[in-house]
Amino acid sequence: MTAHSLRNDRAAAAHDDLDVRVPEQANGAGSFAAEDVRWRAVLDRDPAADDAFVYAVITTGIYCRPTCPSRRPLRGNARFFADAGEASAAGFRPCLRCRPEGSAPSERQGDAIREACRLIEVSETIPSLDALAEAAGLSRFHFHRLFKAATGLTPKAYAVARRAARVREGLARGDSVTGALYEAGFASNGRFYAAADSMLGMKPSDYRAGGRGEEIRFAVGECSLGSILVAESGRGVCAILLGDAPEPLIHEFEGRFPNARLVGGDAAFEARVAQVVGFVEAPHGKLDLPLDIRGTAFQQRVWKALRDIPAGTTITYKTLAARIGQPEAVRGVASACAANAIGVVIPCHRVVRTDGGLAGYRWGIARKQALIAREAQKEG
Repeated sequence: MTAHSLRNDRAAAAHDDLDVRVPEQANGAGSFAAEDVRWRAVLDRDPAADDAFVYAVITTGIYCRPTCPSRRPLRGNARFFADAGEASAAGFRPCLRCRPEGSAPSERQGDAIREACRLIEVSETIPSLDALAEAAGLSRFHFHRLFKAATGLTPKAYAVARRAARVREGLARGDSVTGALYEAGFASNGRFYAAADSMLGMKPSDYRAGGRGEEIRFAVGECSLGSILVAESGRGVCAILLGDAPEPLIHEFEGRFPNARLVGGDAAFEARVAQVVGFVEAPHGKLDLPLDIRGTAFQQRVWKALRDIPAGTTITYKTLAARIGQPEAVRGVASACAANAIGVVIPCHRVVRTDGGLAGYRWGIARKQALIAREAQKEG
């Protein structure tokens, strides 16, 4: 394997992704296509099903949301429809308790959270929790719970993350550290510097220099899943990326730190890469490597929980959210899985949808399926 080096434009660092994203309203119809799955969602009052279908009761002539608190009908009396219009056309009336003909609660709540995020992003100072809750038309406690479930962060932590992203953009443009800090809205530099290393992965001055002075060794080779890039900083492995060809992998990794010092693989690093490739080809147990994990506190909790999933098994996003103590943060967990840059060793491929579907994977569904099958065969 040989180390490759491409130099991107310095401005590429300005596109460094924010660690936390508020997901758009999800359409879960595909996950609830089968009638037995829909019936289970009705019995469980599954909030994820509210946007996917409605059910009607032939003995009452009424149709409801899956989460309706009304008494559940007998299975033989239930009929399922794609939406309120279809149920009405079939002659059923909307329930007066759950109001299925209007927008779903999750949709209204999602709109409120997105608007709160917009307010945070455009405000010169961090809005208070009371102000955000009032704007959303929710109680302080309810708003805080919904916001954390949607983003994986508290409103204050989200605001700090957004400002950290602005700092990264300013530093990538070549602004001074102080200028970038104040332009992003930090009132003082004390707290920023205290958290700078975890937010940027290095000192602000080094980040401003595009990683100048940081030594990163990386190599690109081939494995049965395609091209693989392994990179290691002085702290440990910081990236394991999979792809169809070397060049996109190099651009993805090198775009963030275009001025870092790239070092070819010495014998020790070649042995490290061989370890990783060997684990991809024959996964079993855990691959104990020193890791340089860079992400928010929430992401790191998710990534730690991922490493506790045994090879040969899968869990759902919902179960993973429960394991980190935030059962409602399913979307935040999914976003953290998507942000994982250390593939296979942090096994985000072992997380599936509630119905067993593979859902998304940063490096392609086919690779996710291959890894799961390979691990299952090994364990079997």
